[in-house]
Amino acid sequence: MRANLPFSFEVYPPRKPELQDALHDTIQKLAAAGPEYITVTYGANGSSRDSSLECVSYIRQNTSIDPLAHLTCVGATRDEAEALVRQFYAAGIRSFLALRGDAPEGSHPDDDYLGELKSAADLVALIREVSPYARIAVAAFPNGHPADTRPGQDIEALLAKQQAGADFAITQLFFEAEEYLGFVERARAAGVTIPILPGIMPVLSASRLARIVEITDLPTPHPLAQALAEAGDKEAQREVGLNHAVELTRAVVAGGAPGVHLYAFNEHETVLEVLRRAGVLAN
Repeated sequence: MRANLPFSFEVYPPRKPELQDALHDTIQKLAAAGPEYITVTYGANGSSRDSSLECVSYIRQNTSIDPLAHLTCVGATRDEAEALVRQFYAAGIRSFLALRGDAPEGSHPDDDYLGELKSAADLVALIREVSPYARIAVAAFPNGHPADTRPGQDIEALLAKQQAGADFAITQLFFEAEEYLGFVERARAAGVTIPILPGIMPVLSASRLARIVEITDLPTPHPLAQALAEAGDKEAQREVGLNHAVELTRAVVAGGAPGVHLYAFNEHETVLEVLRRAGVLAN
């Protein structure tokens, strides 16, 4: 396969041991497409620490693709966070996505769940201390972070991450190209110079879209929601979702995106089809 633009994928550790072989097969098929890296998520409060390490280790040892490990600030002292970075580093991992992290399920809104590191910028600085030559990504929020209390706070946070040593950013979900392109424009005007990659998730059913909106606090994308609702059966909804992801990819690339990052849901066929239809990946 030949790529016309850099691209990457996100997977998550299997929730059940019996799903591990299927994930390994998916990773092999994603790796064969030639992504720049594959990111692996990390559960709240380190709930998937061992399985995350296993997954990034599998990618490193069994493919030629760089694995990028998610790390969060949730519930850790500075010493614990440093020990975790060193554990991944000892396993040969040199690329990280530094995240503040979400509150553990069931916590109260006023709970201090972050530990001693209070922001992703703090975590970036810690990783940079442990590994000066690490590749460090951070998150960006085209529609603002749910915890933001004033306009522009998301841009300020991205600037702080850049200053702490981040190399590039990957956006959280968005459903309209202008949400990404407008965010990049505002970030550049504020002094953000690192690459900002659009994070795109193909949404293949009305029920999945409803769940995504619920857990992310994103505004409902009404045209997509209506198209999925009117599509009827499962295959028709899948085609609607595929077409939306393809058009979104084309639009952000045309607008100057330096690459695309696809949330794979541990399934390779859909994201590879999006890249092929969008012209990013050619056979």
